[in-house]
Amino acid sequence: MKNARISVIALALSTLVAGQALAADPAAAKTREQVRAEYIQAQRNGDVIVNGEIGLTAKQLNPDLYPAQASAQGKSRADVQAELREAVRTGAVVAVAESGQTRSELDPQRYASAHTVAGKSRAEVKAELAEARRNGDVVANGEIGLTAKQINPDLYPSEVTAQGKTRAEVRAELAQARRDGSLNVNGNQYPASVN
Repeated sequence: MKNARISVIALALSTLVAGQALAADPAAAKTREQVRAEYIQAQRNGDVIVNGEIGLTAKQLNPDLYPAQASAQGKSRADVQAELREAVRTGAVVAVAESGQTRSELDPQRYASAHTVAGKSRAEVKAELAEARRNGDVVANGEIGLTAKQINPDLYPSEVTAQGKTRAEVRAELAQARRDGSLNVNGNQYPASVN
């Protein structure tokens, strides 16, 4: 019981000291008049919370009693109309609200492409597709995204791995091992080492 009282007293003292330390900050210190002026300005603007239960400000409860905030000047009516005409011309207007698809996405042949990217020719694309089919790199199952090679690995060539040595290097090594007598045949070292 005595320890609990000491803990409560220590907590109360630390709170008091911390509160004084925060209040003593000269950078954040305001005079009574400054605080009062800020409060009066907040009342005029409707920024004071009037309903403590739901936390609404006076402006939120009665927006017609307070002046609207000045908004930044946006585009002129002519600018907006010109933008809309351009969007209709290029098909950038949303056609289906549920999916968000634009007219150019629904009917691409009706609208000119916004930009054409210089890419591969039709023949190059066809050659790449044929190569991918030969190697099994074409997606075979759209639901799980596996390629034909992953589904049937026996039907496609395995990937070639780079060899460490050329045939000539291996033959030279073999000849050297025969001359040295250090050829390893069937797990037996020749010449046999005498221990």
